[in-house]
Amino acid sequence: MYVIEIDVEYVVDLEDIWGSLVFVGFVLENMHTKEKFRALERLVGKNMQTYPVGDFLIRIKNASLANKKEVEVFSSKFVREVAKALKEEGFLNTIEEKKGKIKVTLSFSHKKPVVMNITLVSRPGLRIYKSVDELEKVKRPTIFLISTPKGVLSSKKAIKQRMGGEVLAEIL
Repeated sequence: MYVIEIDVEYVVDLEDIWGSLVFVGFVLENMHTKEKFRALERLVGKNMQTYPVGDFLIRIKNASLANKKEVEVFSSKFVREVAKALKEEGFLNTIEEKKGKIKVTLSFSHKKPVVMNITLVSRPGLRIYKSVDELEKVKRPTIFLISTPKGVLSSKKAIKQRMGGEVLAEIL
């Protein structure tokens, strides 16, 4: 039988060290979380959208429902193309670009917005495409926004040019 002598002071020191290591791990984890939070704080107010065109169209819809005259969103080439198509169809009055943002003014008729409803058809997870024949079959009084190889067009212009494409939205 062997007898092992253990220094009691040594065991107490190990417990203190272990406790300190646990505390240090906790502090480091919180510092990492705080850094992530600070990085996200810096991005607040910046363009963090996953689908800017959808955001633009929904903002127009919300503004028309609230009888607001202007909408301001972050600008991109695709958003500018959609705004131009909406202006050509008479849904928007003016389009202004300033410092990476685009400001549009809605069209009004008899003190009511021309845009009554906008429904997003395609979305990032499910793209919807229509051919010219499918666009011609639609008999509802709606206008589709179509992304074609020649840019964003309304369904009327897409039918005239005999082009199909991705259906972005349906506008009443």
